[in-house]
Amino acid sequence: VQLVESGGGLVQPGDSLRLSCTTSELNLETYSVTWFRQVPGKEREGVSCINKKDQVTYYARSKGRFTVSRDNAENIVYLRMNDLKPEDTAVYSCAADRAEYCSNNERHMDYWGKGTLVNVSS
Repeated sequence: VQLVESGGGLVQPGDSLRLSCTTSELNLETYSVTWFRQVPGKEREGVSCINKKDQVTYYARSKGRFTVSRDNAENIVYLRMNDLKPEDTAVYSCAADRAEYCSNNERHMDYWGKGTLVNVSS
C-alpha cells in the first residue's frame, strides 16, 4: 500500500502551501494520519496528526501555523501551512496508522508515502 503526497514546491518566506495525502488502496477515514517532515541529515519529526475521530494534534514548531484536515469524500488528508519559514524546508511525508489515537512515533505507522519536497527560500 502506498500513500501519495502532493503540493510541495519552492516558495518564499511568508507564503502558504497546502499538501495533500491520498491513496487508492485504503479508506483513510478509518486510519489516523500523521504528517512527518525530514531535513537531510536530521531525524524525521512529527508535524501534525488527525485521528479517526477527527481530533487533531500538532507537534513542535507546527503549532499555530499549520492545520490538518480531512476530505473523506475525496479520501484526502490535507496539511495547510501558513507563514512558511526557511526552517520549514524539508521533505514532508504522510503515514497511516490503524490506531484510534494520534502518534508521532514512526514505528507505529502502518503505511507511508514517499514524500513531497517543500523548499522555503528567498
